[in-house]
Amino acid sequence: MKTSLKFLKYVFVFLFLTMITQVGGLIYLLYQPFSRKIKRTIKQKPKQRFVRFTTFSTFYLLISWTIVPLVAKQFGRVPLPMFATENVPIQPRHYFFPLANRHYVKPELKNTIIKTAKALNGKYPNAKVLYLDGCFPFFDGMPLIPHLSHSDGKKLDIAFIYKHEKSGKYTNKTPTWIGYGGSEVPTEREENKPEFCKKQGYSQYGFLKAFTPIIGKSNLEFDNKANSWLVKYLAKQPAVGKIFIEPHLKTRFGLSRVNKIRFHGCQAVRHDDHIHIQL
Repeated sequence: MKTSLKFLKYVFVFLFLTMITQVGGLIYLLYQPFSRKIKRTIKQKPKQRFVRFTTFSTFYLLISWTIVPLVAKQFGRVPLPMFATENVPIQPRHYFFPLANRHYVKPELKNTIIKTAKALNGKYPNAKVLYLDGCFPFFDGMPLIPHLSHSDGKKLDIAFIYKHEKSGKYTNKTPTWIGYGGSEVPTEREENKPEFCKKQGYSQYGFLKAFTPIIGKSNLEFDNKANSWLVKYLAKQPAVGKIFIEPHLKTRFGLSRVNKIRFHGCQAVRHDDHIHIQL
């Protein structure tokens, strides 16, 4: 019984790390001989757990930052920058995305988003592009949970632009720590697709807004002008094939006639908390 539970634990950890990071499960298997050696060498449980965790984390980071990018090139994918610079004002909203190897895209998409970030920063000084989920580094078809797509290196989510309510300065923060869930809801006069989809029985449509805690919302202001400019600029890029945002934001931004901006359908989740772009 004890052996079976232990085996199930290994299987669970392997599957969980694979689903979240794609490469974590494989790294977990490679780490097992070192884990067994640590168990034999260190008998004190607290110290043993610390050393095992530190060793696995080191393994994971080294492989993710050295080997994974090299292999990803063979699949036609490259990582987005982890840190913003003066010349490349783009960074993850949260470091979970690059640490989990969810920041890989096709080179065309990377070039387009970097070009966009530079143009945004030129138009609105100190504003940055904050990316969320991109794709995994390897293979087409492996889903990037919880997304329905994001499986081919051609998709990327980016956060909307916010300012501090009092100072009016652009911020790297969003209403939620992860970037998803802090929706810019429709007014009474705007089309309300979230409510429509809910009535149609698509209960998952507003899941993130309902369960993601809103952090710092009162201190942030949604910048309509900057977000409108950003979506419009992205739509003008030849490499961009589609953009998904909520219909009420498309109307609010004055972009109703832009064909690249589409409604993603009730089977997905609401897109008034981020911008989805794809080649």
